Amino acid sequence: MSRSSARRAISAMLAAALLPATVAQAESVTVFAAASMTNAMQEIEERFEAASGHELVVSLAGSSALARQIQQGAPADVFISANPGWMDRLESEGLIEEGTRFDLLNNSIVLIAHGRDAAPVEIGPDMDMAGLLDGGRLAMAMVDAVPAGIYGKASLASLGLWDGIAREVAQADNVRAALALVAAGEAPYGIVYATDAAASDNVTVVATFPADSHPPIVYPAADVEGRDTEAETAFMEFLRGPEARAAFERQGFIVVTE
Repeated sequence: MSRSSARRAISAMLAAALLPATVAQAESVTVFAAASMTNAMQEIEERFEAASGHELVVSLAGSSALARQIQQGAPADVFISANPGWMDRLESEGLIEEGTRFDLLNNSIVLIAHGRDAAPVEIGPDMDMAGLLDGGRLAMAMVDAVPAGIYGKASLASLGLWDGIAREVAQADNVRAALALVAAGEAPYGIVYATDAAASDNVTVVATFPADSHPPIVYPAADVEGRDTEAETAFMEFLRGPEARAAFERQGFIVVTE
């Protein structure tokens, strides 16, 4: 065997020996994220995997459903909630790793109508919401459990409108399901996050609820207690970085600055 052939053979053996170690470094991160983050998380998944070599597994649902799954032992590494309340609950139960929680995003809630050419309306204490619905339903996420529904109910109650339309509300499992009801024409109006409305071509934002009519809309993120990995740390750092910021802003979120 020539010297050059011997060198190539040795190089090939070294590469083969190193390959398992390289593959072993790739890890999986399971993220439980609020359904309202669907579009942004799709982009972040692609960008994080390309940048890190790790796999991102994203589970999307209402924050309440995700929090309950974590309480029951679901194998989540990171939780991003659409409101602080569910994160508070997990933190009080020792299910959030100390010192990892931070506020990631802000959002707003809007009134949407079916179709692309709906007329704007003015939201206020004198609004005739029942007349606007005209016998139809107001689609909302579950008003006592899912953050978008909680914020929407709080705003309607603050404006003195809730009691008059409570029976006309069609409650959905999460905010994306409420959006789908309006987009399909099964409900003429709905209350969703501004970022959800931007994700559909078949709804119109007809009004934005006053920011002072509901608690501030904050999305906290944190590590779930139990499994610390290099991939998990890398993802939490990625969430605070410029690529994630740009992805969130493209979907209409306001990134919280520290």
